[in-house]
Amino acid sequence: MATELAGIAKEKMEKTIESFRSDLETLKAGRANPHMLDKIMVDYYGSPTPIAQIAGIASPEPRVLTVSPWDASALKSIEKAILASDLGLNPSNDGKMIRLIIPTLTEERRKDLLKLVNKNGEECRVALRNIRRNLIEDLKKQEKAKEITEDDVKDGEKEIQKVLDDFIKKTDEIIKKKEEEIMTV
Repeated sequence: MATELAGIAKEKMEKTIESFRSDLETLKAGRANPHMLDKIMVDYYGSPTPIAQIAGIASPEPRVLTVSPWDASALKSIEKAILASDLGLNPSNDGKMIRLIIPTLTEERRKDLLKLVNKNGEECRVALRNIRRNLIEDLKKQEKAKEITEDDVKDGEKEIQKVLDDFIKKTDEIIKKKEEEIMTV
């Protein structure tokens, strides 16, 4: 029973951590990362389409991204979408591809990014704790319904807490790694 719950907890918490990681990948840390463009939607023949589905994105240099659409007619739409995004990048269109030069970060911008990373990290921790709380509530409901014993509840709580502790450590490691990346000049 307890190991089954630990498996459920791991599965849910892993999804939460993956979501947190992907959110952090979209933050620009003064270095070109193709994932920065993941959330940008392009109006492609009337339907919003993720940029990665209509163009190849590459990082030929540490501070440069290139966006090469497979359909040349989408170039203008991609350029508009990048300009409209909150990334603050100015696309340079040469008729075949778009070049994005990532500016170096100022000290103030680095501090803002660190605050954002820590805020997202705390939201991730809260989501992980909510998973724990919900699973423990399920255990207590099962105990009330006489489906499991009090010992099963205690064992389940210990297992779930162990899993939570592991995932909180993972979250802290991800935050630390991102902070180092942001502070590296």
